Amino acid sequence: MSAVIVETAYGKVQGQQMEDLYVWKGIPYAKAPLGPLRFRPPQKPDAWTGIRDAAEFGPVAPQTSSVIMNYLGNDIENMNEDCLYLNIWSKGADDKKRPVMVWIHGGAFLSGSGSSSWYDGSSFASSGDVVVVTINYRLGILGFLHLGEIGGEEYASSGNCGILDQVAALQWIKENIAAFGGDPNRITVFGESAGAMSIGVLLGLPSAKGLFQQAILQSGAASNALPSSKATHIAKRLLNELNIDHDNLSKLEELPVQQLIKASTIVPSMSLGPVIDGVNLPQSPEEAISKGSAKDISIMLGTNKDEYRIFTFFDPLWKNPEPNKIMNIFQHTFKDLLPALLKEFNETQLNQDLFDQLMTIRIFTYPALQLAEQHVKQGSPLYMYRFDWESPVFNGGLKSSHAIEIPFVFNTINTPNTENLIGNSPNRQRLADTMHQAWISFAKNGNPSNSSLPEWPRYELEKRSTMILDNECKLEFDPNYQDCLGWREATKTSV
Repeated sequence: MSAVIVETAYGKVQGQQMEDLYVWKGIPYAKAPLGPLRFRPPQKPDAWTGIRDAAEFGPVAPQTSSVIMNYLGNDIENMNEDCLYLNIWSKGADDKKRPVMVWIHGGAFLSGSGSSSWYDGSSFASSGDVVVVTINYRLGILGFLHLGEIGGEEYASSGNCGILDQVAALQWIKENIAAFGGDPNRITVFGESAGAMSIGVLLGLPSAKGLFQQAILQSGAASNALPSSKATHIAKRLLNELNIDHDNLSKLEELPVQQLIKASTIVPSMSLGPVIDGVNLPQSPEEAISKGSAKDISIMLGTNKDEYRIFTFFDPLWKNPEPNKIMNIFQHTFKDLLPALLKEFNETQLNQDLFDQLMTIRIFTYPALQLAEQHVKQGSPLYMYRFDWESPVFNGGLKSSHAIEIPFVFNTINTPNTENLIGNSPNRQRLADTMHQAWISFAKNGNPSNSSLPEWPRYELEKRSTMILDNECKLEFDPNYQDCLGWREATKTSV
């Protein structure tokens, strides 16, 4: 292992050579968002003199411990509010101008980091000769507390700090990645869950325009930006929990970070996320995309067959529940929509499988269909997939749930912790090789087609071609389409 020094716009960084590639970790792309910079947009990093060591990952964003995220290999041992760092894998700090892939991690906008072992960019860099970048961004209350309607102009951007961190990282990458062997004009953003939902926002965010040319959205789309009114309601609840007067918001800068994180646990999941604030995000991402905001972007988009299973599988409410408790879950979740949904899906028996099916449509497949239709109506390229491979762990109980595809994408199926989720069956590597190559092909060509797959045409409104990713990959008419039509009819929504 030897060192390699690269000069960025802010100073020199020293990474490490690991076999046939180089790795730089913990490079700051913005100032530490502390004190008066808390709840403010990211600022450019301070320059430094000398050579900065880039051999260790930077701290992860403050967050609570999550059973599911821990199961998925999330490590929060090194946690600090000073968290705006990125990591780079490349075959060489030269002038080769390799395609760049920027990973935005998931975790419901509440947890996760770019330093998870699942997101190791080594295989992409080594076998694909692409430059991989992973990033941290502010999460939860620190990244998405919308104070603009309460505190005025000073806090106008507070509800989108996490998204603006991503923009700042992309700006840093565009400015500096050439020195690491990457092409600043051939950048693909890719992400899963909240990472993909973030990309859905970036596709409609004016300040992100021109910072990437391609996008891969895994299990997330463009429907997760909160209306300003709802985000303000959440902010008021949290200010009340913290005993902060609306005319004394500066006190937020002084509170211990753990007090902020603890207070944020009183609001429901996904209550802290990107906001249609009228400043950074003038309209919903879906509306912007329907007007052509992403028409020049090539998109790859997909979901997993049984997305929601991982959430009910670890939820004690679904362990031998009584019928009245099941009814309460359905009524609380779907409210007035429940009768129409049951009629549309011809169901009379309420159970976990039906709940998983409906939640998968609601959160994942229907938003994906909306984004696909909006994008292809612009005449823009979009490639659709569905990941159908089922995990054998827990006697197959997880099925093809949320996040299972990640180790296949990164070719990290033998990384510690992945066996918990995907087992150790020998057929894994063949699928990992196939998917890994598809992602590399997309980064290089804007098209995932390659010799290990059947022909993969664009998704169009007539044919709706969708690649099924499984032990045997095949092209089908979108298998989620009928469910999405049923959801659309039951909820009377339209694209």
